[in-house]
Amino acid sequence: MLFNTNVFIFLFLPITILIYFLVSTKKYSLGKYILIACSILFYAWWDIRYLPLFIGSILFNYLIGYFIASSQPGKGKKAFLIFGISANLLVLFFYKYLGFLFSNINSIFPANLPSINFILPLAISFFTFQQIEYLIDTFKGEVKKGKFQSYLLFVTFFPHLIAGPITNHKSMMSQFDDESKRLINYDNIFRGIFIFALGLAKKVVLADPLGHFANNGFNNMSEYGLIESWMISLSYTLQLYFDFSGYSDMAIGAALLFNIKLPINFDSPYKSLNIAEFWRKWHITLGRLLRLYIYFPLGGSRVSLPRNCFNLMITFLVCGIWHGAGWTFIVWGLYHGIGSAIHRIWASSKFQMPKLAAWFLTFNFVNIGWVIFRAPNLHDALVLIKGMFGAYGIDLEYARHAVLLGTDSPNTLIANILNIVLQWFSNDAVYFGIILISLVIVFKQRNSNYLLSNLTYKINSRSVMLTALLFVLSILFINVSTEETHFLYFNF
Repeated sequence: MLFNTNVFIFLFLPITILIYFLVSTKKYSLGKYILIACSILFYAWWDIRYLPLFIGSILFNYLIGYFIASSQPGKGKKAFLIFGISANLLVLFFYKYLGFLFSNINSIFPANLPSINFILPLAISFFTFQQIEYLIDTFKGEVKKGKFQSYLLFVTFFPHLIAGPITNHKSMMSQFDDESKRLINYDNIFRGIFIFALGLAKKVVLADPLGHFANNGFNNMSEYGLIESWMISLSYTLQLYFDFSGYSDMAIGAALLFNIKLPINFDSPYKSLNIAEFWRKWHITLGRLLRLYIYFPLGGSRVSLPRNCFNLMITFLVCGIWHGAGWTFIVWGLYHGIGSAIHRIWASSKFQMPKLAAWFLTFNFVNIGWVIFRAPNLHDALVLIKGMFGAYGIDLEYARHAVLLGTDSPNTLIANILNIVLQWFSNDAVYFGIILISLVIVFKQRNSNYLLSNLTYKINSRSVMLTALLFVLSILFINVSTEETHFLYFNF
C-alpha cells in the first residue's frame, strides 16, 4: 500500500487509528495486536506472495535472538549470531543479488547459468538490516528477552516498514512497551497530520513532476546538450530528495498519530559544505548502521590516514551494494568512497576552502554521483555526464533550429528566434520552473525537522491553514495524475 493514495489516506489510516485507540484505551496489549494486524495487511497489500517470507523472517530472527540472549557467553552464543546473520544475508543475496551474479558469470564464461529475475520482495533490505542489528545488539547484551508482541510491532510497524527510517530496538521497543502511548494525544495528532501533509506535498507536488522529466531523459538517453543534461541531472537529484525525504516525513507523521516517535532521516543534506557532512545529513539512519557495523569495526578514523581511506572505501562500497544489484550502484559507492577519502586527506592538511566554493563543489559532486546512481547503465551515465560538461554543445535540438539563423532575411531571422523561444518554453520551461522552485525550497526554506519542532507550528490558525493547504493541494495532484507513482526507495 502506498502513502500517496486515496485508499491509504481516506480508508486505511483513519480506520486503523480509530480501531487502535478504541481498543488500546481499554486494553493496550490487544490494541498493539490490532496495529500489528493492520501493518501486516499494509505489507501484503502490495504483493501478498512475499508475506510468508516476511513473517518467516520475523519468526526466525526472534527465535535466534532468544537463543542468543539465553546462551551463556562463549562459542555457542557467537555461533547463534553467526548463523543468524548468515541466514539473513543469504536470503537477501538470493533475492537481490543472485541474478546479477549469474548474468555477470554468463557474460565472462560460457556457463549458461539460468536467468533469474525475481520480483524483489518489498522492503527486504530494510527489514533484513533492521533485524541483523537486533541480533548484534542482543549478542552485546544490550537487548534482554523481549516480549514477542513488542518485537512483532518493532519490525512490522507500517509507517517505517517499507522504506525507513531504519529503526533500532533501543528507540522503538521501549516506546511500544510504554502504556501511556495508548491514550490519544491531540498535539501529536496535529503534528503528525502536519508533517504527513508536508511529506505528501513533497512527493506529489514536487518529486513526481520532476521524476517525469528525469525519467524521459534517462530512459531515452541521447547526446543531450549542456542545458538539457543539467536539467535532467538536477531533476533526478531533486526528485530523489523530495521523494525519499517526503516518505520519511510521512512515516514520521503517521507514527506520531500513534504517539510513536521515529528518528530523523534528513537534515538539509544539499546544504552541506563537504561530503562527510552530506553523509551525516542524508539517509541518517542508514549512515548510522554503516558507521556502527562496517566503518567502526574496520577501525574507523582511529588508524593511519591510508587505512582510514581504505575503511571509507569499503564502507561506501557496502553502501552501494546495499542499494542494489548493478554496476551503477557499485561504481556509485566507490565514487563516494573516493570522494570521502579525498576529503579526509584534504581535512588532514588543515587547508580551508571558502564556504561558497565548498558548497558548490560538494553539491555538484553529489549531483554527478546521482547520475551514476540513476542511469540504466554506466555507458548512459557517462554520456549524460559528458553532456553536462558541454561535450555535445549547448543543446543539439535548439542548435539544429538555429542553423537557419543569419542565413535569411531579418524578418526570417526574428521568426526563427521566436520559434526557438516558443518551442523551448512549451517543452521545457515548465520543468525548468519546477527545478528553480525546488532549489529555492531546498536551500532557502526551513527543513521539516525545524517546522515539526518549532513552537509556532503547534495548533494555531497559521499552522492549521498551512496544513489544510498542503493537504488539499496534494489530494488535487493525486487525483489529477493519470498514473500511480511509487516511492523510489521501494526499488532498493
